[in-house]
Amino acid sequence: MSDFDYSHLDGRLLQLLIAVVEEGSITRAAERLGVTQSAVSHLLGKLRTIVGDPLVVKSGRGIVATARAELLAREARVLLEDMRRFATAENFDPASLRTTFTLAANDFQRDLLLPGLFARLRARAPGVSLRVIPSDIPDADMLREERCHLVISPRPPDASDILHKRLFDDGYRVFYDASQRDAPHNLDDYLAADHVTVHYMPRRALDIDDELAERGIRRKFAVMVPGFAGIPAFIRGSTLLATVPGLLESGAMQGLAHCAPPFEAKRMPMYMIWHLRHRHDPAHSWLRAELEALA
Repeated sequence: MSDFDYSHLDGRLLQLLIAVVEEGSITRAAERLGVTQSAVSHLLGKLRTIVGDPLVVKSGRGIVATARAELLAREARVLLEDMRRFATAENFDPASLRTTFTLAANDFQRDLLLPGLFARLRARAPGVSLRVIPSDIPDADMLREERCHLVISPRPPDASDILHKRLFDDGYRVFYDASQRDAPHNLDDYLAADHVTVHYMPRRALDIDDELAERGIRRKFAVMVPGFAGIPAFIRGSTLLATVPGLLESGAMQGLAHCAPPFEAKRMPMYMIWHLRHRHDPAHSWLRAELEALA
């Protein structure tokens, strides 16, 4: 263990660590920070002494961060956010915000929640904009690397630096075109039909699909699409069935008939998910509170 005085740590060293880890290059880190390569090397040496780890090792013609450096960089991002918060005024006024919040969601969560959220935000903060990106299969790095401020998903990543809160839960319904077929009368009728479902890349099924497969309920999937918005076009004019969250009744599946599934199924939870560094940030806390109130 290093006996170097930890009080010698400062924001510059934390920014340096993050830059070196993210860039994977002393040269690019120096360019990013606006300093010389020798300054980066000198400060990196100081940081090595403090933490007792080489932080980077040679790999071919470049360098790669050690596992310890990757972990420390995550913690450094949180510390820098705390330092920023320490230096800002306590009074938070949404009306003074001039920022863009980036949220990751699939088409179901996007259409269900985000138009209403945008209206709530804009009512109090006219300078706020929303950027929506696909959540696909959300992972912790989306938030660690600040590709987004908030993820909406039924599956929070399992990581110690990721926080989440339940927004709501929803039951599943079986959707079909009533002009082409009746509702399935029982499980045998349900299993005899062809089905359409959502399948995320690279091989991620819906929770309900995994649950039924684990219970030995085998369905015939005739169509698999990358998002809920793609389902209705296949349902209309066909005898296909789709077992999806019931709240889609007022969204993508509007106008289609639906019924309860002929089996017991767990309800689908929905969470908002964010990184630890934002836990006390007033703007981020306000964003989360508005989403929770809407949900």
